[in-house]
Amino acid sequence: MPDFEIEKSLNVSGAVFGFDEAGRGPWCGPVTAACVSWQNFDIPVELRAQIDDSKKLTSAKREALYQKIIHSSALYGIGMASADEIDRYNILQATFLAMRRALENALQKKAVQPSFLLIDGNRLPANCPYPVKAVIKGDARSLSIAAASILAKVTRDHLLIKLSERYPQYGWERNAGYGTKEHIAAIEKYGITPEHRKTYAPIRHYLETHS
Repeated sequence: MPDFEIEKSLNVSGAVFGFDEAGRGPWCGPVTAACVSWQNFDIPVELRAQIDDSKKLTSAKREALYQKIIHSSALYGIGMASADEIDRYNILQATFLAMRRALENALQKKAVQPSFLLIDGNRLPANCPYPVKAVIKGDARSLSIAAASILAKVTRDHLLIKLSERYPQYGWERNAGYGTKEHIAAIEKYGITPEHRKTYAPIRHYLETHS
């Protein structure tokens, strides 16, 4: 289970934010990022025992933890980068853009000075104005990153449900935009939407063969 060992090992006195994202692999919609920080790592014992990598949790458990995290003392932020921005910058840079927006969103709630940023994965953004560290499998190791993974995943799932109301043929409320058989069949029948990522190989191939 994740804990605050990595956060505490940094030996800094200010806010340590954990970051994670959701939606790098799907063929449509934005990539969503979240960041979470608990002052002095002060988190309710019950909540601490429940938080884990979002991928290990059921949808119902993620939903419940989402509510508990945002109503705890955590300082959190959520940001997105659109399908158009993913096509323009590539998915990695769009993910970093979403993370920057998540931090800006958090700092609008409370003007603190971030002391350190922990980012899930093995890549770091260029020219970051704060000390930053990449943490491989961070969502399974760091409570801050794990909490961010839950916020990012639930936020994106909610958005895809809303987008599915506008584009009901693609089943996004069920497949979250991934390339399922249902999604592929809908693209073949109805074409692509403005929410599809045109630089992703399956969508690019469709455009090349249906131009």
